[in-house]
This record gives sequence, structure tokens and C-alpha cells, in this order.
Amino acid sequence: MTIAMLAAAGTLLGGHLANVADFRDTVRDAKDSVFPSLVYVRVITEDSSDGKIEKVQASGSGVIITEDGEFLTNHHVVDRASRIRCQLTDGGMYDATVVGKDKDLDVALLRLSAPTGTVFPAARLSTNKLDIGSVVLAMGAPWGLARSVSMGIISCNDRYLEGAGDYTLWYQTDAAISPGNSGGPLVDTGGSVVGLNARGNTRGAQGFAIPSPTILELLPNIRSHGDAHWAWFGISWQPLKDFERDTAFDATNGVVVAGTDPQSPAREAGLEPNDRVVAIDGAPVTAVFREEIPSLNRALALREWDRPVRFDFVRDGEERSVTFAPKSKGAVEGQEAEFKRWGFTAKDINRFDTPDLAFFAPDGGVFVSSVSWDGNADNAGFKTRDIITRWGGKDLKSAAELQKLYDEAMEKIDSVTQVGVDVMRKGRKIHLALNYRADPDKEEEL
Repeated sequence: MTIAMLAAAGTLLGGHLANVADFRDTVRDAKDSVFPSLVYVRVITEDSSDGKIEKVQASGSGVIITEDGEFLTNHHVVDRASRIRCQLTDGGMYDATVVGKDKDLDVALLRLSAPTGTVFPAARLSTNKLDIGSVVLAMGAPWGLARSVSMGIISCNDRYLEGAGDYTLWYQTDAAISPGNSGGPLVDTGGSVVGLNARGNTRGAQGFAIPSPTILELLPNIRSHGDAHWAWFGISWQPLKDFERDTAFDATNGVVVAGTDPQSPAREAGLEPNDRVVAIDGAPVTAVFREEIPSLNRALALREWDRPVRFDFVRDGEERSVTFAPKSKGAVEGQEAEFKRWGFTAKDINRFDTPDLAFFAPDGGVFVSSVSWDGNADNAGFKTRDIITRWGGKDLKSAAELQKLYDEAMEKIDSVTQVGVDVMRKGRKIHLALNYRADPDKEEEL
């Protein structure tokens, strides 16, 4: 959105922005307040899309929030990074280390590595929710171009994104958020950081940012524990009126249990789908629309582990209650390992990251995460997302166990180059014979 467009709109709306010069001053002052805190982030990270783990370079953005060099960015910017290099708008260059991060909210807290006593320009995080129509600036390093500012308005201040809305609603904005803007600040006209840019598109038409009040709720845990320290009840919720699923419940209060996770505290305690929870620890709770679900999830997830919580609910018209404690949510993504000679990578099955695979392996397991297109595994018929159940006649439960078998196989490479493997593919058991005579480092076969 240009200054001229805003001025024209202001004139039509009664002259609120008629003084273009004053508005330009407002935008410039807001930019000047935060621009020195902008961080251009370049990382060396890992990619495992072709059957092997390779080092690749990527970039993103960040914003300094403390004078000693703490800065925010997105989890996906620094995920699996082996080195993080940063450049500030004054040209200063620093390495950075991760203080803590959370994949669910897509937030990471890092610290610039600088001599003791170095004072950095820090931006202010706003505690207020923005209104629709608020003018905002999106800052960052789109396309790896180091420094950039775009302007727009808040198109929606409570956007629910399916698959990315367990713990937060999003700011939607027409300020251009392009690849590389991830982790940069969304700034209001008062010069406060109101959100963290996280999702955009190549055309920059509409982007999404994590509201700063949500980030502020999470920061104490990230600083103290290195992660969000989420508590896990294992409940998924459904609002009383669900337009997307064309469902409405005959009630004016409460929130409906849509389901419970296998082996979760909620399932073990006896909560069932269609139970309508009306109070939690005596406090009334109601979610009429799905936009009210993320704040409920976040409030529960920030509870103390192993501290009992009482749920009052209605089942078949009868009022009941149950008390149970959450567990640690733990890792939300499995560990991955590379097996170069075999020609694939494998990853631990995780109930949050790969729930469809966890259905077939509730006690843990490992799956093929990528296959080299011309490697031994591809020749043997391995497919991505195959669950490996047995290797050489031995039950298999983790990538670490498979790594041990790989190391043993490499010690016997001169005498043994074939193994039988049992996999489960879309619920069907398949036996494969992996012949790994071919050496990927050489053109000829051994």
C-alpha cells in the first residue's frame, strides 16, 4: 500500500490522513524506532530430501528485544542449523546461539555472540492486540536482500489457520511478507513490535504474523527451559458452532471434546468425544467459535506438569467431573539419521509430527523419511513413509537402533551386503531385500 493510496483513502474517510507529510513522518519514526534492531540471519542447516543429509544455506530475519543481544526469529529459520550468522543494519556481524525454540508456535529466541558489555538497540514488544485496519510495517530480509520495509494494514486480527492454530490466532496483513521475511518484526505506527512475521507467499499478497502478546506468554518458559515446556492433556476440541464442519451443538456454554489422543492423560482418565466441558478447575469455559480454541489450548498447555486439573463436563445430559494431571508434551519431531550406503534417511515416528504413522506404531517406531533416487534403497523398492518394523530379523523401534545396525553392517561390508527388511506401507506388510553392494561414492559396484 502506497502513501498516496493511504492519503486518498484518508481523504475519502473524512480527511484523517489528509496531511500526507505528517503521516510520512509517523511512518518514518516507526521505522527508525525498530530498524536498528533488525537482524539479517543466514544459517547453515540440513536438508534430507534426497536420501541423504546435506548442508545447505538459508536466510531469514529477526528482531533484537534485549540490550544484551537476545533476538526473536522463527523456529523454521534456525531449525537444524549448525551455524547462525547475523548482520545488523549498522553493518555489525555476529554469530548467534539458540537460547530456546518452539516448533508449535514457530518461535525461536537466540542471543548474539558479542564481547561483554556490548549494548544492542532493542525493540519494544507490544502487549496490546491490534484492531483491523491498523497500519503496520513488515520489516526483514526478503529474498536475502538484507533490509526491507513494506507497509499495509491488518486485514484480520484473529485469523485461524487449520494445521497451524493449535496455540495461536494470527494477524493477517497485506504488508508484503515474502520468503526471507520470516522472523522479522511487524511494527505499528507507534514503533512497537506487534508481531513476528512467519508466513507469506512469493507474491506477497497476504501474509501472517504471530501476535506479540502470544509470544510474551511463551518467553519465560523458553528462557528457563530452552523450549515451550508445554503440558500435554491429549484433548482436541470442537466449538459449539463449527461452520467449517457444518455442526452446531444445542448448548450455550462449554466446549466439546472432539477426541483424545492414544495413551494420553485425557483418554486414560475417561474423557470421551462429545463430552461438553463446562468448567476447568471451577472456572467456566466456553468456546462458541473455533477462533476461541487456540487460547484455551495455550492456557492448558502452560499448566504445570503433573499437577491435577479438574474438568467438569456434561455427558448425555448428566453432569460429571474428572481430575487428572497433564504430562510433558516432549519432542514434537523425531530424530533423523542418514544411512548413506543403504541410500535413505530414517526418522523416529512422533505422535505429533507423524500422527498417521503413529497410529500403526503406538509404542514407537522408525520410518523412511527420504530415499536417494538412484541408491540401493530405491533399487530395493523402499518408499518414503515406509514404517520399518524389522531389520535383518530384529525388531526395530528407533533411528538410534537402526544407526547401530548400520555401523555393524559397515564393519562387515567386505563380506555381507544384503539384508532382509520388513516394512509396513499404508497398513500393509511388505518384505524387501536390500542389496547394498553399490557404493554411492564410486561409479562401479563392489
